Amino acid sequence: MKTPPHVVSIGELLWDLLPSGPQLGGAPANLACHVHALGAAASLVSCVGRDRLGDEALRLLQARGLDVACIDRDPERPTGTVVVDVDADGQPRFKIVERVAWDSILATDEAMDRARQADAICFGSLAQRSPAAGRAIQQVVAASRPEALRVFDINLRAPFYDADVIEGSLRIANVLKLNDAELPVVAEQLGLHGTSEEQVEALADRFGLEVIALTLGASGSLLYRGGRWARQPAPSVAVVDSVGAGDSYTAALVMGLLLDLPTEVLMVHAADVAAFVCTKAGATPELPAELVAPFAVVPSRIRDATSSDWGGARRVAPMHGLGT
Repeated sequence: MKTPPHVVSIGELLWDLLPSGPQLGGAPANLACHVHALGAAASLVSCVGRDRLGDEALRLLQARGLDVACIDRDPERPTGTVVVDVDADGQPRFKIVERVAWDSILATDEAMDRARQADAICFGSLAQRSPAAGRAIQQVVAASRPEALRVFDINLRAPFYDADVIEGSLRIANVLKLNDAELPVVAEQLGLHGTSEEQVEALADRFGLEVIALTLGASGSLLYRGGRWARQPAPSVAVVDSVGAGDSYTAALVMGLLLDLPTEVLMVHAADVAAFVCTKAGATPELPAELVAPFAVVPSRIRDATSSDWGGARRVAPMHGLGT
């Protein structure tokens, strides 16, 4: 790939009300910020209110260089907010405000146009809590080219999901990312049985998924790609909070897949990016140059997995018959 890939992220744009103060957030917005930082041209499809928080959200995203032409303004509903409490281990707990602007996402002409141009389009489950927004999101994703990555990054926040949303999203995706708390919920919703490995393989078979990433928090991550398993331990870091870490992992996964990085290289760099985000407050801290460099578009600048200056030399291990 000789030019920066174009990644479209669709879903909630909101303000995380953290103990340290408000931070712009929402998993799709976090992903768009991270994938742009890693070298992609990023477009965000969402909706904010015609209020001060909406104005500030657009200003900050434009300052980061994101395409905001597909962010609508709702004249009646306010910009979304989420109250975030962080426990002693840095794990967040969320109180998500309902009936806000991102519940009004539309499949606008601009959004459909961006989807048709995209090399990858990323979406989740939370923004589909509103039936109208859910239909719009699935319509935009379905408009992407057959060869594009269609990445379903599940973001289960009770009570804002059901089996229909999960199954409908899996049917239009070719890449899935979820964590070890979400997999049992998905398995129950879809009637999957067996070990975690068997459940992931069943998902790949049933829905024709090319890649499934399963993150395990401090235990690292697993990747099922092309019918083969690999795993990557997590770097040992001092966690400030884990807000946005999963979104940064997805961003690195998407960039690695678009650049066709070997699984071993991709997993090391994705783990390094997510671990760094855990060391900072907020979802989208500025990434250091040594974490961005491996995703340079020019292939000769892609470093070997053993040369990561920030994370140290690590290799992923192939997996055979692993259950988690």
